[in-house]
Amino acid sequence: MRTLTLVCLAVATAAALSAEPAGAAPAAAPAVPAYRAPRTAYGAPDLQGLWTNTALTFLQRPPIFKNLIATEKEEAMMIGLFKKMAGDVLDTAPVDPKAPAPPVVKEAPQSDYIEMDLHLGRIDGQPRTSWIVDPADGRLPFTDAVKKARAKDAAAPEVFDNPEDRDTQERCLTAIGSPEGPPMMNTGFNGNYKIVQTKDYVAIEVEMNHDVRIIRMSDRTHQPAALQPWLGDSVGWWEGDTLVVETTNLNPKGHVYSLGGGFPYSPQTKITERFTRTAKDQILYQFSVDDPATFTKAWKAEMPMRATKGPIYEYACHEGNYSLPNILAGARAQEKAEVASAK
Repeated sequence: MRTLTLVCLAVATAAALSAEPAGAAPAAAPAVPAYRAPRTAYGAPDLQGLWTNTALTFLQRPPIFKNLIATEKEEAMMIGLFKKMAGDVLDTAPVDPKAPAPPVVKEAPQSDYIEMDLHLGRIDGQPRTSWIVDPADGRLPFTDAVKKARAKDAAAPEVFDNPEDRDTQERCLTAIGSPEGPPMMNTGFNGNYKIVQTKDYVAIEVEMNHDVRIIRMSDRTHQPAALQPWLGDSVGWWEGDTLVVETTNLNPKGHVYSLGGGFPYSPQTKITERFTRTAKDQILYQFSVDDPATFTKAWKAEMPMRATKGPIYEYACHEGNYSLPNILAGARAQEKAEVASAK
């Protein structure tokens, strides 16, 4: 499954990296002239177009890296380890649309494909070792209570008794790797976005799970707390050339999954995102997460979004597909086998 492949690669790569020594960070890149974004017909900075945030950078900094900026040696090692872990599931070569159709087979091969940029994400030309910039160690500042709860959950056996207890990614309620956000995380495939603007709304179409984020620009009043959509309730405004988006009302059944680990939502979660077009083909995407029920402090992160070619394709995932019934049926068969073996 794509979920298992992506998670295993992230965990295995991070574990492998933790055993290697770290290098020193290079000198900071020289400052570049300020870029002025083009304007829409109504005078707002124009963020419209097709964008992607794929990269090998994790949300949290793997233990190998001691600094925010990676050396060339560290990046090369990261790329090499990821390719080694990926094995035959890794195929980044583009498909030739003029090529003949593949031969018909009775059973599809049990493999997967990763569609991503196999480099660390770059901001101001510097390869980042984590998206998190505050705290300085690049790690999520969980409270002690949350750390204990996460450890307990990790040690508990999986539950297959109720489809509503299964992961929201398996049920196609949220996307794999949380590219829809907020915050919008990088994932291993279908990590593309289409931004459309009007005076009163900004819409972000997310390729995976074909979600569309609707950001209200004319009113900063959030919906009643009882309304908790999967993508939360987002309102936005302009601060100079930067689009600021504040999201609350996130569904506590949701969860952010990302390369290198994620985090849950609580009803107190407030996420603030900032979109700034820094070049014709670049958007600097910054976000902060404030949730005193989960973290000891609000934390901040940033990642680059690059212009990409389209179109965005349909991602045909829906709840009730074959996978979920098969997962539950497999668990029932396993239980019967265990009972028979005990007898």
